[in-house]
Amino acid sequence: MHIKKIKINNYRNYNEAEISFHEKMNILYGDNAQGKTNILESIYICATTKSHQGSKDKEIIKMGCDEAHVKMYIEKEGLEHYIDLHLKKNKPKGIAVNGIPIKRSAELMGIINIVLFSPEDLNIIKNGPSERRRFIDMELCQLSRIYLDNLYRYSKVLNQRNHLLKQISYNESLKETLSVWDEQLIKYGTEIIKERKEFIEQINNISAEIHKKLTGEKEFLNIQYEPNVDVEEFADKLYKNYNRDIYYQITHTGPHRDDIKFISNDMDLRTYGSQGQKRTAALSLKLSEIEIVKKKTGDIPVLLLDDVLSELDRNRQNYLLESIDDVQTIITCTGLEEFINHSLDVNRIYKIENGNVTDIEMR
Repeated sequence: MHIKKIKINNYRNYNEAEISFHEKMNILYGDNAQGKTNILESIYICATTKSHQGSKDKEIIKMGCDEAHVKMYIEKEGLEHYIDLHLKKNKPKGIAVNGIPIKRSAELMGIINIVLFSPEDLNIIKNGPSERRRFIDMELCQLSRIYLDNLYRYSKVLNQRNHLLKQISYNESLKETLSVWDEQLIKYGTEIIKERKEFIEQINNISAEIHKKLTGEKEFLNIQYEPNVDVEEFADKLYKNYNRDIYYQITHTGPHRDDIKFISNDMDLRTYGSQGQKRTAALSLKLSEIEIVKKKTGDIPVLLLDDVLSELDRNRQNYLLESIDDVQTIITCTGLEEFINHSLDVNRIYKIENGNVTDIEMR
């Protein structure tokens, strides 16, 4: 499975661009703020319908335009597929697979899997719980239709319940209707907790081996799921927090408040880890994503590296580059020195300058 080509129109700072990718190593280089990350974002949004940066559709459309278009061509098991994505300012996005419109992002599942690694990912351990939950959701939503559906429904119910909590402060009789939303919150939340627990266990097993190699067996990483509530106690804890929820007008119980713990040699890296230890653990985590996609889907994912190499020391750079030999990789960077120094086999190079793409011939 690999991306053959992508076409974009009126996307961010691009009027139009077309890039053909090699099935191995591809480099997009240029100065900062020229549009390199925008190419990776267009690939990610075409594969998942969501921006990895959390941007809204209207923010992605080029200034002065009403809509943007992305078309991505994929080869999988000898067959070519294409995904069409139309982003509109004041209307829902339109998506089609092989010319057939789809209504739900879940219908994209199984066509292509993407693992994206950006400098922000190196801070996943340093940042707050919401970033770590986002990591889980971004990966599981690509791997499980059921999880994607449960997360969507849970989020919808949670918003409805929080809205009701605000209304109760003006009309106390509405308190009786909380149980209607509680049943659904428990139903979908329970499934989310179960899938997250299984996923973190799998990630932990894979990343532990990677981390040992990265640190020369000096550090042993243990990633633990920290659910806000256990499945067996969900209903009871939700009920016990009724008055607190009403007072603060927000739901305090459920997987929307989960976290992940990173333990290295009995030390919680979130609190006590050095910058280097946190980055090494984050690298182990991202590399384990590739392996878990291989195991769950039987496919090798496409790896997008957004200016990550410059953030890593030589040892981590070497390990990362050695680990992706069989993976289609699209890398953004400001210069080519890193690849010359590593004597890497680079198959395609493009220079990105102010929304223009130039194919650099390989010699």
